[in-house]
Amino acid sequence: MENLVSLLKRNAAKYPQDLGVYWPKGDLYFTWQEIEQRSDKLAAYFIEKDFQPGEKVGLYLNNTPDFVIGFFAILKAGGIVVPINPKLTAAEVNYIISDSLASGIIYADFLKENVEEINKNNFKFYLSTGELQEIYKSQNLVLGKTVKRNFDDIAEILYTSGTTGKPKGVLLSHRAIYFAGMMYIYEMNIYYRDKVLILMPLTHSAPLNLTMIGGVMAGAELVLGDYHPQDFLEIAQKEKIHHFFGAPVAYLLPLQLPSFKNYELPEAKSWSYGGAPLSKDKVEVIMKNYPGKVVCVYGLTEAGPNGTSLKYEEHFFHAGSIGCRGTVNMEVKIVNTETGKECMPNEPGEIILRGPTLMEGYLNNPEATAETLKDGWLYTGDIAYRDEEGYIYILDRKKDMIITGGVNVYPKEVEDVLLSMPEIADVAVFGLPHPEWGETVCATVVLKPGATLTEERIIEYAAKRLAKYKQPKVIFFADTIPRNPSGKILKKVLKETYKL
Repeated sequence: MENLVSLLKRNAAKYPQDLGVYWPKGDLYFTWQEIEQRSDKLAAYFIEKDFQPGEKVGLYLNNTPDFVIGFFAILKAGGIVVPINPKLTAAEVNYIISDSLASGIIYADFLKENVEEINKNNFKFYLSTGELQEIYKSQNLVLGKTVKRNFDDIAEILYTSGTTGKPKGVLLSHRAIYFAGMMYIYEMNIYYRDKVLILMPLTHSAPLNLTMIGGVMAGAELVLGDYHPQDFLEIAQKEKIHHFFGAPVAYLLPLQLPSFKNYELPEAKSWSYGGAPLSKDKVEVIMKNYPGKVVCVYGLTEAGPNGTSLKYEEHFFHAGSIGCRGTVNMEVKIVNTETGKECMPNEPGEIILRGPTLMEGYLNNPEATAETLKDGWLYTGDIAYRDEEGYIYILDRKKDMIITGGVNVYPKEVEDVLLSMPEIADVAVFGLPHPEWGETVCATVVLKPGATLTEERIIEYAAKRLAKYKQPKVIFFADTIPRNPSGKILKKVLKETYKL
C-alpha cells in the first residue's frame, strides 16, 4: 500500500464497471473506472497549474460525486485535502484558507458568493463544480502524471474548533486514514458491493474517513446526499441500503414523520452512530424501529476518528456507554488528570487513545499538539469512568465542548463573536440537553450599563458570522456570569440555573 490513491486504482482495475458512486438527487451513476478517469484528468489539470507536492486544496462541497473525484484528484497530484463545511460563512472559510495556505479551492456553484469574499492571493486556481465538468470532458490534458506520496505523508487537514476560539487544523496521514477506514469495515462487517449511505457532511472526519474511505476500501457502492429525514428514509428504502453512519438525531428525527411506518428497511446490516452516546430509552426506540444492528462508535477527529465501540448486543445492557474496548488496532485508557495513572473502576479520569489512526499534530500549533499528544497517546479531553464490568461512560467534556446533532461546537468561538457586539459586556456559551439534538447552544449575556438588546438581535448578529450549527438558539440575560476565583466561567452552575 503506497497511499490512499492505491485504493481507487485497485477498484478501477478489479471492478471497472461496478458502480462506485451514486448521487440520487442528480440521478448520476459513476463506475470505479469513471471515477478513476475523472480524477486523473483533474489531477493533470492541477499539475499543469504548477501545483507542487504537499500543497493544499480546499474542498468546499456538499455530498456529491465531485467531492469523491476531487478528493482523489488532489491526492493524485501529491496534494493535501482541506475539507470545508458548506455551512461555514465566508469569514470562517477565509480563516481556514489563510491558515492552511491553500493553493486552490474547489467549490459548489451555490457557494460562489462566499468564495468571492475570500482572499485568493495564494491561489493557483479556484474551480466551481460547473467548471469541473469542462475539465472532465477535456481531451487536451496529459494523463498519468500522478505524483507518488508515501504512506506517512499528510493527506488531510481537517479543521476542528478549539478552546482558543480559532479552528485548529488536524493533520492526518494516509496511514491514519487507511486504518480508520479499515476499522469501519471491520466493526460494521462491510463487504464488496454493499451499499453505504453517506448523508452526514463529507467535510467531517467520520463520514469522510470511515464511511467514504471504508466504502472505497471494501469495494462498496457509495450513495451520496445531504441529510433530510424524508430523503434518508426514501433513499434507504429505494436503494436497499446496507450501512449508514449518523449522529443520533439522524435516526430520531425520521421517527417524528407520520409516514415513517410506511417505510421498510429490510436490507440494512448496520446503523452506526457517533457524536454522543444514546440513553437506554432512545436506544430501545431506535432498535424497535430500525431493523439491523445498531452500533455506537466513539472517537474524535484527532484520532482519525477512532476510539471505542459499543456493539449491538451490548446496547441491551449498557445503553449510554461508549463500549468497553478499543476498536480494532486501538488502545483506550482512563487516567487520573493529575497523576496520569490509570483509574480504578468508577473513578473519573480522562480518556486517552493510542493507535495507528492518531493525528500527526495540529497545523501551526505546536503548543496544542504537545498538550494533546503525549508519549504516543492522544489525550481526548473527555472525562469518563469505567464501571465494574469495564464499560466506559462519559461524564463531561474537559474543554466544555457542546455536541449538537453529532457536530462539535466550542463555546469560546461563539463567545468571541457575541463579545464583538458593542452592547455586550460579558457572555458565557454552554449546552443544554435537547431531546433530539443531544444539546442545543445557549448563551447567557450581560449587557453594558444603559445598553438594550433583544434575543432576536443577538441571534441575527450571530447568524451572519457563524455556521448555523454554531449559532446560539436561546439567549438568557443576567447581571453577572458566575466565575471561580481564577476567573473561569462556572459552566456547571449555568447548566443548573437555566433550563429550556
